[in-house]
Amino acid sequence: MTAIGTPQAGNNLDPWYHHYAERAAALRASEVRALFAVASRPEVVSLAGGMPYVAALPQDLVMNALENVMRKQGPVALQYGSGQGVPLFREQILEVMALEGIRANADDVVVTTGSQHALELVSKLFLDPGDVVISEGPSYVTAMVIFKSYQADVDHVPMDDQGMIPEALREHIARLKAAGRTIKFLYTIPSFHNPAGVTLSWARRLEILEIARENQILVLEDNPYGLLYFDQKAPDAMRSVERDGVIYLGTFSKTLAPGFRVGWALAPHAIREKLVLANEAAVLSPSSFSQLVISEYLATADWKGQINTFRGVYRERKNAMLSALAEYLPELTWTNPNGGFYVWLNLPETLDSKAMLPRAVKELVAYTPGTAFFADGQGRQNIRLSFCYPTPEHIRLGIRRLATVVRDELELLDTFAGTGSLSPAHDGRRFGAPPPDIN
Repeated sequence: MTAIGTPQAGNNLDPWYHHYAERAAALRASEVRALFAVASRPEVVSLAGGMPYVAALPQDLVMNALENVMRKQGPVALQYGSGQGVPLFREQILEVMALEGIRANADDVVVTTGSQHALELVSKLFLDPGDVVISEGPSYVTAMVIFKSYQADVDHVPMDDQGMIPEALREHIARLKAAGRTIKFLYTIPSFHNPAGVTLSWARRLEILEIARENQILVLEDNPYGLLYFDQKAPDAMRSVERDGVIYLGTFSKTLAPGFRVGWALAPHAIREKLVLANEAAVLSPSSFSQLVISEYLATADWKGQINTFRGVYRERKNAMLSALAEYLPELTWTNPNGGFYVWLNLPETLDSKAMLPRAVKELVAYTPGTAFFADGQGRQNIRLSFCYPTPEHIRLGIRRLATVVRDELELLDTFAGTGSLSPAHDGRRFGAPPPDIN
């Protein structure tokens, strides 16, 4: 029993509330993860989560790799390993990165437990409270969760249909420097961006790298989708032309399967050393088992052909989504990605995607509100739609249900406030486009 006047240890149901480190206050459940419980209900068409369609991966490819590893290297696979990763596997990762123009040394590759783990390690090494990370606006939701967990601020640079706008980047850097802020790195997803779906043009990649060099800003290039193009290959990675100023993050979660939880960082030599130490401090060593299974897969399977199969699956589903949008919501605008998993939808300015979500779930369709992808409250007139997991038939059904929700919301607004309109919002940071030609 607590005596009257004695300070309580916590202000909620957690008796250890006041014992946490300050940075723990920045930990929040992402809006994407919070949706998974609802979206997993079979009657709900989920256009929310970016889950790869792993059913397109033939089971025998993985089973053969598993059996070969356990038969030939079982004791090694089940043992602790190097904090940097299996040497042969790191050599094979070089072959994967070569498809995007990267020439590197296996010594500078650090294997991690998914690329998100690499992102967390980089943040641990570089971010102090009050530092600034520059990123596109919008940006990957969990990256912002990580940056905030290290008490850094995220400064969003506007984008258009060619990616981050270099002139705006210069303006943001100048403003931050004038305010005495410390910019630690620029975080970018240049190819088939999450959530916007757009791709940074080659000319802009070079210009942004030059801006970063001029201002001594490290570039963190996150590239989970780069090989999942549809009709035209994305430009080569930024790391292909800049060795010393870029940390490149890759993953097998999108081109193989996320269940293995294997990614990597390719870093300048001095940073590589610290990444290995941070990796060992966090997990001791990445999974030897997962590395050796993927290594066997890369050595024995037609992994490039399998990536091409994934491209075909996702191309078909993207076309199904754009066709449904053009039929059911032709007044709105959206991006037309040439790869990856996502379409970015612009709503009428009177609607709020976050407030509308519970009503959408009631209509048995889920999406991710645009607010999840901004650190500053923007994105209320935007929705991220994922086409990677549902079948084309379910995508069409989900868009039809979404259209019903949008029109019902506008009808209510028109009835009570006279503001219902299907004209989408535009402010230069959102990616308006006419209904796409998908023929």
